[in-house]
Amino acid sequence: MESSNSTYDNTTQNLELSASKLGIGGHSSPEKDEDSYKKRMQKRKEVQQERLLKRSNEKGLIIVFTGLGKGKTTAALGIALRTLGHKKNVAIIQFIKGGWVPGEAKALNLFGESLKWHSLGEGFTWETQNRERDKELVSKAWTKALSYLRDQDYKVVILDEVNIAIKLGYLSTDQVLNGIKSRPSLTHVVLTGRGAPDEIIDQADLVTEMKLIHHPFKEQDIKAQEGIEF
Repeated sequence: MESSNSTYDNTTQNLELSASKLGIGGHSSPEKDEDSYKKRMQKRKEVQQERLLKRSNEKGLIIVFTGLGKGKTTAALGIALRTLGHKKNVAIIQFIKGGWVPGEAKALNLFGESLKWHSLGEGFTWETQNRERDKELVSKAWTKALSYLRDQDYKVVILDEVNIAIKLGYLSTDQVLNGIKSRPSLTHVVLTGRGAPDEIIDQADLVTEMKLIHHPFKEQDIKAQEGIEF
């Protein structure tokens, strides 16, 4: 006899398959007449409603934005803005980055006490040129991050460029995973930075890899510009 979980999984898989086969419609649809098209879209709507009913659980998510492409921090800040719009508290801890105040910090400061933003680095390794100082700053940033991760008043905690801190050897993967596990059950945590460790990816609920296709800095000698890079 199948377990209830197995039945649930099979039902969910069948719904996903049906949704994929029915498609999303539009002008490229194969139907020659509007009646056939409407029937397929009605069926697609019914399947979608079933899919939504199946998703009734809530949990604090581990979200990872990684990859060589631009947009990792930007995606994380989009989540911050959305959460602030729902009048929930957000904490942003920036590892490595520092030395300037980005436009996002200036804009999001309009939310007052609902947002805590800490840029606790002093820049890239080739700028700081001091491994011990870098390690000390990362340690301070991690201590600050833990204070927010364990505070149930914060709905989202963003660990910006924490993957880089791990890659540089200033934090261990186990250290970060244990810290994430210490958060309340409905707190979301977002980790950004290229080269996310496999162990973190395996534990994550949502992982997006940004793919680099074109970049003006590398290909056209275009400098970092206000509103785009900072």
